Amino acid sequence: MKQISLLVLFITLWGCKQTYTYENKIKEDVTFLADDKLEGRETGTKGEQAAAAYIAKRFEEIGLSPKGTEGFYQTFTFKPKTNPHEEVKFVSMNQDGTVTGTNVLGYIDNQSENTVIIGAHYDHLGYGGEGSLYRGETKEIHNGADDNASGVAVMLDLAARLKDKNTSNNYLFMAFSGEEMGLLGSNYFTKNATLDLGTANYMINMDMVGRLKQDSTLAVYGVGTSPIFKQTLSSTNGNFKLIEKESGVGPSDHTSFYLQDIPVLHFFTGQHEDYHKPSDDAEKLNYEGMDLISDYIFEIITELDDNGKLAFRKTKNESEETPRFKVGLGVIPDYLFDGEGMRIDGVSEDKPAQKAGLQKGDIVVKLGDSLVTDMMSYMRALSAFSKGDSTTVVVKRNGKEIDRQLQF
Repeated sequence: MKQISLLVLFITLWGCKQTYTYENKIKEDVTFLADDKLEGRETGTKGEQAAAAYIAKRFEEIGLSPKGTEGFYQTFTFKPKTNPHEEVKFVSMNQDGTVTGTNVLGYIDNQSENTVIIGAHYDHLGYGGEGSLYRGETKEIHNGADDNASGVAVMLDLAARLKDKNTSNNYLFMAFSGEEMGLLGSNYFTKNATLDLGTANYMINMDMVGRLKQDSTLAVYGVGTSPIFKQTLSSTNGNFKLIEKESGVGPSDHTSFYLQDIPVLHFFTGQHEDYHKPSDDAEKLNYEGMDLISDYIFEIITELDDNGKLAFRKTKNESEETPRFKVGLGVIPDYLFDGEGMRIDGVSEDKPAQKAGLQKGDIVVKLGDSLVTDMMSYMRALSAFSKGDSTTVVVKRNGKEIDRQLQF
């Protein structure tokens, strides 16, 4: 990939260090990937290619071997959807109307029978487009510091920690592109793998791990995909309040591997008001929290190192049970809240919740005639309403219940 290779000069001019040190490296990686100069890292753009070149350079620094189809790179093609932002400039458009995206793959070969796959997507939304929740009138770069420069930075940190350690497995480190467009890069890899997927032991995915809150709540998905996971997560945990989800299916790249009968664990620190907005910037991340998460995942890998190949177990697809609804409150739920009700983590402008006076931190305990005890009961209650309906919502605020009228 000549275009990517040429970008190494750009990275060198920026000042990418040639020697690896743990200190501040996670922050350095996020700061580079979430800089305006990469224009939001949309798949198929120069910003994506600059990010790919940076990650390949970091793999090389750490001492990983290339494991793509062209050095560290594995390219794939896709047909982009019509984008309302005409400013999107893809590097090249193929004759059939497709665009090229790039996965980045680095490998630690410990001469083992099995390989642990550790991944994170590095693409984001560019200047916004379909996935953006930004409602401003002028275009703005969506830097995606938490989503998902944070996951890539932790992946790189783990690569350095695992070099010459825990040698009972090989390690494949993957930075996926095309995640925001529908898990394109990880799906392509599982169908065009550069190693025998039959030797894949398990897969770890990090997507949005940069906003660990004061209560240290960490969500881990896929805990039901191998019988050993729950015990291991518990025995190695000394810092986190864990929210565990059984299912191996979810809106990130671990799903592609679960569908190939590979055990998966997906780590996530929760949704926030800056999600898919230009305000998801590097200075808002909790870097100490990211270091703790990297420590924890390293301990999990260490604990699993002498367990041979893990057993795979199918899980119920929880997303299939999610009620469908025609309206919304206009809030960002706190997906990591494990109390009774649905806690609001953010309120969107000019939506029913804001008009009714709901605030961040409110806990919805009743919607219409339905009690709200958790996220699923909240969605069931919401599914009963249509556009134009009015109802009463009851929230707990500072320990007191408050009634508000709202219209969808």
